[in-house]
Amino acid sequence: MRWGLWTLAARAARGPCSLCTRQSSAAQGLGSGATIFALSSGQGRCGIAVIRTSGPSSSHALRSLTAPRDLPPARSARLRLLSDPRSGEPLDRALVLWFPGPHSFTGEDCVELHVHGGPAVVSGVLQALGSVPGLRPAEAGEFTRRAFAHGKLNLTEVEGLADLIHAETEAQRRQALRQLDGELGQLCCDWAETLTKALAHVEAYIDFGEDDNLEEGVLEQGGSAGGWKVQTGGILAPKVSSDSLPSACLPPHTADSKVRALEVALDTHLRDARRGQRLRSGAHVVVTGPPNAGKSSLVNLLSRKPVSIVSPEPGTTRDVLETPVDLAGFPALLSDTAGLRDGVGPVEQEGVRRARERLEQADLIVAVLDASDLASPSSRNFLDTVVVPGGGQSSGGSTQRLLLVLNKSDLLPPQGPGPCPALPPHLLLSCLTGEGLDGLLETLKTELAAVCGDPSTGPPLLTRARHRHHLQGCLDALSHYKGAEDLALAAEALRVARRHLAHLAGGGGTEEILDVIFRDFCVGK
Repeated sequence: MRWGLWTLAARAARGPCSLCTRQSSAAQGLGSGATIFALSSGQGRCGIAVIRTSGPSSSHALRSLTAPRDLPPARSARLRLLSDPRSGEPLDRALVLWFPGPHSFTGEDCVELHVHGGPAVVSGVLQALGSVPGLRPAEAGEFTRRAFAHGKLNLTEVEGLADLIHAETEAQRRQALRQLDGELGQLCCDWAETLTKALAHVEAYIDFGEDDNLEEGVLEQGGSAGGWKVQTGGILAPKVSSDSLPSACLPPHTADSKVRALEVALDTHLRDARRGQRLRSGAHVVVTGPPNAGKSSLVNLLSRKPVSIVSPEPGTTRDVLETPVDLAGFPALLSDTAGLRDGVGPVEQEGVRRARERLEQADLIVAVLDASDLASPSSRNFLDTVVVPGGGQSSGGSTQRLLLVLNKSDLLPPQGPGPCPALPPHLLLSCLTGEGLDGLLETLKTELAAVCGDPSTGPPLLTRARHRHHLQGCLDALSHYKGAEDLALAAEALRVARRHLAHLAGGGGTEEILDVIFRDFCVGK
């Protein structure tokens, strides 16, 4: 019966799917049959436009449009005349590339046509491809979906590719590239391997618990820290030396200790204050302060466009004005709010109420005061009610960060601010002259790196709610494993935990989830 231990790992890995194999049963068959084509380089006039095909008729399509009609060497660019296969009319001179499967982006036979980017040229080539039998226009994200179906990308890498296409800041680009390179997927694969080994040992106890020839100490391999007991015929199995165990078996308690280490790793990733999601969608930065402190001027300065009306009249901003911005390489949703005071009239009162509500939702509060008016009642009240209590909890449960900015430094005398209450750490800025802006941007970069995480270092970030859902499900299953008093229940808990990791990487995801992910892509990608 010793041979059984060597096959149990493969049996345990069977689960919902083999996680480290880049293929999803839900996506299989998507690329069979039709050959698809689309413009991949985006709409509009440009120097060069890229049109691609994918599918079994790609070689036929290339021969139909080019002369001479032989295929170019694989993955080598060749200059060819493109002609309409119906009329023979020349369409353009283009660079053509031939990518025979499986060594292509989708894993199928692919062709790329690099044509001149005028609308008439692109339209003519697309119409010519549509006339070739077996070809049809691609749907949004269909090229990437075929790459997923053929195991070229796992689901986290697909998400990384989508994020890379939509990245608008340096931080988003770095994070997306790390995910596209497979860091999160590989981490899930390593975690799944840990669970596979632990499950193999638990399965061994179940299958061989009543075997008189069971090797000594095997029942300890899964560890007893989970609280469950192994009994054979109502008698507790004896614990003896494991010196004669096969090398594939772990030493006593090692499997269970590895599961506990996995629990710690999962918990650490889940306690990241949703940094990855903020990095992907943008941190919420709220600019607040008393009336006429220069909040709107600061918002316009940071966004480099006239988002808000600027006026010397107090109370000009009466609603929340939002604009997405790139702040020192990080994405942010910048909010200008009404000046905090007892509102004059119902409209301003509503604006102040909305401003206070938005403060509770902020990831980073930029508190603005007039540096030349720090001793005024409005400035003192703002310091006491907003700045000093700052750094609490947001409505989402994360820790808020607060940055105090003293604006209008150009109005200060050479010796600096006059008599004023004790101030916490702050920055001096003049929105009028721009003095102090570089220091503010550098500080914002530091603050936003704490809010969003640094995509250049550290472990992979969780950029989607889907990632958190499956890691939390895996962690919950491992808690059931620890508390199980029966081996069968312990084994099932490990299977559930591993199934969540499989869903995260895309092995066993439902068709509906795949549709949501792939529809974020443009046609041609």
